[in-house]
Amino acid sequence: MTRSSLTSDPNWNIVFLCWLIAGISTLGSLFFSEIMLYAPCALCWYQRIFMFPLAIIFLVGLFPFDKNVVKYALPLAAAGWLVALYHTLLHSGVIPESLAPCRQGVSCTEVYIALFGFISIPMLSLMAFSSIIALLVLLRRRLSV
Repeated sequence: MTRSSLTSDPNWNIVFLCWLIAGISTLGSLFFSEIMLYAPCALCWYQRIFMFPLAIIFLVGLFPFDKNVVKYALPLAAAGWLVALYHTLLHSGVIPESLAPCRQGVSCTEVYIALFGFISIPMLSLMAFSSIIALLVLLRRRLSV
């Protein structure tokens, strides 16, 4: 397959979009911790454990296009989504702080940013994982037809 035929393939474009989301999320996470000096809590580290490999998996799945990328990426994205959901609920007060795994060090409920008054770092992570999962489910349905 030539490069132009790859980029015109809608399935390749979906994986590229997943890679873009994972890459921006990875760089954003590193920006918050290394540039802004926001110390990540334990739940942030778990979300990083699931997000960082996705950027590599999607990149490897692009050249050459590998339809099996869904098989490798979806479980990681789903696990990351669960951690991000728990963290978002904990951060917003739905889950009591007594159930937080962050007993020492940085609190999992620490508010570093609040975009538009309500979008927190855990919510950004949840939105990234949700977008990746939605795109992977779409890709899986397209490939199974």
